[in-house]
Amino acid sequence: MASLPFKRRLVRVLGSKADTLYMPVFSIIAVITISPLVYLLIKNPGPILYIIPSPWRWLMVGVQLIAALVAPRAILDAPHRFKIRSQLSAPKTPEAGPLNIRGIYRWVRDPFLFTGLIIIWFTPFMTVNLLVIYILSTIYLYLGSLHWETRLVTQFGDEYREYQKRVHRIIPHSGAYR
Repeated sequence: MASLPFKRRLVRVLGSKADTLYMPVFSIIAVITISPLVYLLIKNPGPILYIIPSPWRWLMVGVQLIAALVAPRAILDAPHRFKIRSQLSAPKTPEAGPLNIRGIYRWVRDPFLFTGLIIIWFTPFMTVNLLVIYILSTIYLYLGSLHWETRLVTQFGDEYREYQKRVHRIIPHSGAYR
């Protein structure tokens, strides 16, 4: 569902409704797909590797909560990146829209990867099965980020390549992009 050919077909079939329907339907399918894995993990978490004691546990949970609040902000800071018609457009066309770097994107190119990794790895306890899922999730998020970067280069061209040179993809840097 994340591939450009799928999105092209979706636009052909649904027309202008594609942008409105894509994210909710994608999210529902993602929840349905991952639910069995969550159920299995709850039923069989595996041997405990560690449990972080208080007060450090609460500090870790606090960091997770901050990351969970930052992730939705990324959608608000760059709504054009999530529109199907924009993703399918060539650079410098009206459909592509401007790159318009603002908000969290001034410090990190992929805030979803950054916040996702924070939420995953700041879990204050770890079991064997959770560790396996976290390692696989980290690989999945990283590869997805590479795919997304390729798509953004296609959408924004040289403007995005320049942005890549100045802003880190995963780890926020101290100087904001201007």
